[in-house]
Amino acid sequence: MNSPAAGDHLDGVAITDFDWTDADLTDASFSNCLIEDAQLSNTVLQGAKFTRCRFLRTRFAHADLREAVFEDCILTDPEAHAGAAFAFSRLEAARFARCDLSFALFDRSDLYDIELEDCNLRGARFQRAEFGKSFGRQVVRTSAVFRRCNLHLADLSDARLPGCDLAGSHFREADLSGADLEGADLKGCDLFGAILAEARLAGADLRGGEVSGLNLLALSTREGLKITADQQYALMSALGVDVSAD
Repeated sequence: MNSPAAGDHLDGVAITDFDWTDADLTDASFSNCLIEDAQLSNTVLQGAKFTRCRFLRTRFAHADLREAVFEDCILTDPEAHAGAAFAFSRLEAARFARCDLSFALFDRSDLYDIELEDCNLRGARFQRAEFGKSFGRQVVRTSAVFRRCNLHLADLSDARLPGCDLAGSHFREADLSGADLEGADLKGCDLFGAILAEARLAGADLRGGEVSGLNLLALSTREGLKITADQQYALMSALGVDVSAD
C-alpha cells in the first residue's frame, strides 16, 4: 500500500505499517479501513473524513482533527474495554455520527463546537477537555452537541457545557459532579443514578427527562430549572416530600 497523503481517498485497506507521526493528511478520506495500533502524533487530519472505519488501540496525540468527520466508525476495542485516546488534540468543529466511542479518553483536548450524534460514549472520560473558546479578553463562548448519545458511566466531572445541546442523551450513572450545565438543553435526557453533586443546572431544560433520584439540594445552582408537572413528583420524592394528588 502506498503511503496516504493529503487529499487521498483510501477504501477497504488495513493501515497497519504507516508512520502517522507528523503526516499531513488534510482533507484525506478513508472508507471501510482498519487502523490498528496507530500512534497519530502531530498528525494533521484537518477536514479528513472517516466512513465505516475501525480503529483499534489508537492514540491521537497533539493531532489536528479540526472539522474532521467520523461516520459509522468504531473507535473501541470491546475485548480490552479500551477506546481511542485523544490527548492534547484539536477537535474544534469535529463531527461524529453513529460512532462507537466506548471508553474513549479525551485528555486536555480542544472540543469547541464538537458535534456528536447517536454515538455510544459509554465509559468515556473527558479529562480537562475544553468546550470553550476565547474571542477576546473577556469573551468566552461554549459550544458542543451531544445529541441522543449514550453516556452511561461517562466521566464529565467539572465539564463546562453551559447552553449546550445534550438533548435525548443517556447519562445513567455518569459523573457530572461539578459540571456547569446552566442553560443547557437536557430535554428527554436520562439522569437516573447520575452523580450531580455541586453541578450547576440554573436555567437548564430537563423537560421530558428521567429525573428520579435527582437531589435538588445537592446542586450548586438550580434557579429557573425547567421541568414538567409530572416530573415534580419525582423531584419532591427525592427530597423526602410526600406529594399527594389532592
